[in-house]
Amino acid sequence: MSTDLTADPQAAAELHRYAEALLAHLAANGAAPPSAPGFRDIPGYWLPPAVHALVAILAGDDPLEPLSRAAGRDQQRTALFLCLSLAVAGHGSRIHASWLGTAFGDLALDLPVTHGQRALWLAAARGAYGPAGKIFVLRKLDSLAIPDHTGPADHQEWVQALAPGEPTVVVPPSLVDFPEMAELPELARPAQAAARLARLRARCLEITSIRQAAQTSSAPLTNSSASPATAWQEDEPIAVLRSLIGLGGPAGPMASLTTHLLDDLRPAADPHLAAIALHVAAPILRGVAETLEADSRLEPPATLTVALLGHPVELHPEGPDDASLAKAEAAIVAEGTLPRGTPWAVILLAVAGVACLAGGAVAGWLLAGVGAALLGAAGWQLWRRRNAIASDARLVAARVAELRELADGAVWALHAYAREADARAKQAADDAAELTRLVRRGPRAA
Repeated sequence: MSTDLTADPQAAAELHRYAEALLAHLAANGAAPPSAPGFRDIPGYWLPPAVHALVAILAGDDPLEPLSRAAGRDQQRTALFLCLSLAVAGHGSRIHASWLGTAFGDLALDLPVTHGQRALWLAAARGAYGPAGKIFVLRKLDSLAIPDHTGPADHQEWVQALAPGEPTVVVPPSLVDFPEMAELPELARPAQAAARLARLRARCLEITSIRQAAQTSSAPLTNSSASPATAWQEDEPIAVLRSLIGLGGPAGPMASLTTHLLDDLRPAADPHLAAIALHVAAPILRGVAETLEADSRLEPPATLTVALLGHPVELHPEGPDDASLAKAEAAIVAEGTLPRGTPWAVILLAVAGVACLAGGAVAGWLLAGVGAALLGAAGWQLWRRRNAIASDARLVAARVAELRELADGAVWALHAYAREADARAKQAADDAAELTRLVRRGPRAA
């Protein structure tokens, strides 16, 4: 505050009561309270003459005398109060052109955006001051040359803000049966670039196609529901106004300029703010579009090594490489064939059975029966062993056949991927050209 309000608490209380009623009426119906201001002037304090000047402007009277007194006491607060009040009332066209510059002040990349600047930014973006207000904010942002202060790593931050939630892997139609091949860098980069470019184009089209003409400059911020100012939907201008007249609490944390712009680009942001942020990000997006288009035109390599059934196989246009395929088959055979040593248990059972049969000729039929049982057990064990070996062989043969089939299918998939490359490159070129055209139009400030 520019003066000590405790010197005349009664005058300060009357001023605050009228100012609060004034804000409520402005937000509800764009007019001043029907009763005339009844507060006394407070020497050195800018608000009493600023309120008188605002009431005079709304009534169509000459505000020069109270306006001069208020500006002499605090020019920036007076300009900010009048600009925001008239925007809330839907009479932003009544501001003087110089007030915006005085109220807004200077922006800097290394300084946070003040709440007053953000409130004016919001009001101008929503058309409160007509085309001139949008152009004013755009020129303020353009003067900082923000794209010149961003590197390649920062560009990705802008792209992620504009089109978040990008899938880690893009599987083109040709590789649907071989999704693991879509993760190979040689094949993933062109497909991912084309998909990202398409998503950026769609998001830019969404922002630039907003019919901002529906938000007329005559009443873009009026509170059609006539709810109290404290519950108004667009709370930033009202919050700043309440703080200016001494009714608001402590101001919340302020964000940097880049943080505001990145937030304005996100899908859930206000479309009017998004349009201005898109204008700022246009040079960055044009460079990103050129890079993505170049990546989408990358041709797949003539030779590619892929993992099939867990084994690397080299693929050529004419088919899988014989040497690498044979090596993979040998590895499958080695994995599927269990090492089996000499069947000593079967041999011992057979020898014991023969010995018992031989002894049975002398000792009687009981020993001969034991020998026959031992020989039967040996035969059963040998049968199980042969069945296991045959089962392993069938599994290995099936795996080898599957490997060959997958290798042939992967070669055909690469052919289909190569055929898609032309269509993908053409679509990426169209997307890049359309994106460049969209960001060149910007937010249609005029």
